[in-house]
Amino acid sequence: MAVIPDNQAPIFKEAAVKLNTMLKPEVEEDARLVQKGLMLYRQGTVHHLKYMVKSIWATVQDVTPVRVYINVSDPEESSCTCPAGSFCRHRMAAFFHAYADVASVSDWVEAWRKPAKEQLDAEKWGLQRAKDLVKKSNRSDHDYDSWAASFQESFEEIVKGQGEIRAYIVPGLFRSYIRRVEVSAPLESVWKNLYLIAASVHSFNLLTDLAREFGHDEDATMDRYYRPLYEDLFHDAEEYIERLAYGTMPFSFDAFLEKLKDETVGLTEPDASGGYDRIDLYRLLWEKLFKNAGWREAERERLVAFGDGKRDQVEEIALIHQLVIAKQDGEALKRFTSLPASSIPYMFYWLDAFRVQREWNRMGPFIDYLVQQLRNYLKHLGEYYTCKKFTRYALKLVAAYTREIGRGELYDRALAQSMPYSFYEYEDSLFEKAQYEQWGELQSYFGFEYNSIANDRLKVLQKEAPEVLIPLYHQMIGDLVDMKNRSSYKQAARLLKKLRTVYKKLKRVPEWEEFFSKLLVKTKRLRAFHEELTRSKLIEVE
Repeated sequence: MAVIPDNQAPIFKEAAVKLNTMLKPEVEEDARLVQKGLMLYRQGTVHHLKYMVKSIWATVQDVTPVRVYINVSDPEESSCTCPAGSFCRHRMAAFFHAYADVASVSDWVEAWRKPAKEQLDAEKWGLQRAKDLVKKSNRSDHDYDSWAASFQESFEEIVKGQGEIRAYIVPGLFRSYIRRVEVSAPLESVWKNLYLIAASVHSFNLLTDLAREFGHDEDATMDRYYRPLYEDLFHDAEEYIERLAYGTMPFSFDAFLEKLKDETVGLTEPDASGGYDRIDLYRLLWEKLFKNAGWREAERERLVAFGDGKRDQVEEIALIHQLVIAKQDGEALKRFTSLPASSIPYMFYWLDAFRVQREWNRMGPFIDYLVQQLRNYLKHLGEYYTCKKFTRYALKLVAAYTREIGRGELYDRALAQSMPYSFYEYEDSLFEKAQYEQWGELQSYFGFEYNSIANDRLKVLQKEAPEVLIPLYHQMIGDLVDMKNRSSYKQAARLLKKLRTVYKKLKRVPEWEEFFSKLLVKTKRLRAFHEELTRSKLIEVE
């Protein structure tokens, strides 16, 4: 049985923490994934486990056997030969099998599940409270003030009805509140859409107040328990707004829209939680629903009146958005470039809108600024997974623009600016352009692992640029020998045979002989390694 090398144990403990954050017990799909992975692990279906440098490889015998690769530094970058596109039960089982050498799998699972039970109990209570409220009330009339009062009442009764609440039961209670709101919506579809848009805006503000009141507005708490709620509210509002924006709205809507417009001030409130999601809802409303020129001008004047240097970051983004929808792009970008590096993700809303509308000329200056600031922003972010996620989305937008305009050099610059988080995109780009030497240097610099490169690529390199494989094989052989276990010695022997073949193909046999002789001297005390070399016929037995 393979055992985790001592120097890799801390990495596996860090990976366990990342998985705890990545997988949420309150999400049914994640709960099933962990349960099935645990079952596969306990049934002993994981075998042929091998430890590489910061990764593991294993076979999991499910209905059919699958091959699993886990990047321990970043579990989301793992893979499996099963059809699942995201982290799957096989990867979970393989991780549990490896983690068992470091700590208790049962303790990890118990700690991971703990909040789920309390949340389920709270959600049941909330659903019952919602049913009681529905029995007491009728569907809402066409009266905005009564809508606002009903949202407030339902939120107080369902979400805050138990007094002080812990952050991890907020999602369950809030979902119960939303069900009560949906049941109370007017029956006519056009009025129902407007009602539910108003509910989204009010609910955003109510959630923000709740987080502040109970001290839930720390970043980690917000990300885990509140942000998914904000995201759901935004996406629901987006759907309802799309339905209204492309239809004919009755004149009687004007008074409702004006009051709803006034509510958006709460979405730009300084120092409130959920910044990105709140301002995205603000931007969506002003872009798609509040098209009255007078309203837009008045909103710009309201924001300008605070004075430069006195607006909160979100208020500044709101003003810039008003300039963008007024097509004053030059002034908008000028103001944006004066903001700190932490503001960069706020650009994505406009960039995505330009992409959808195919306004490439408007998109260009913003893309240029994004690429220019990539490195600075990634330094600001710091945490690896967050940087990776940001880079993936930023490159998607840059690629859409550069493909359409034909500015490939700008995409290459973006890849270089966002290294190492753009490693996979960068290596793909270099390989597709047959820039094999640069590709090899990139692999060598960032830690080459032989099994992580597809066979079709190895075949191309063996044919087109075998010299690129030499430093990579040398590096990996050294890493495997340093791991000092039988499994790594076997893999090192296999790579040595491949390395010898490359040297022969390039007619550089003397270099091979010199390297191999020095390797034998250097490893003369590693008897198990020499046994593997003999078994592989790299050392001839006299």
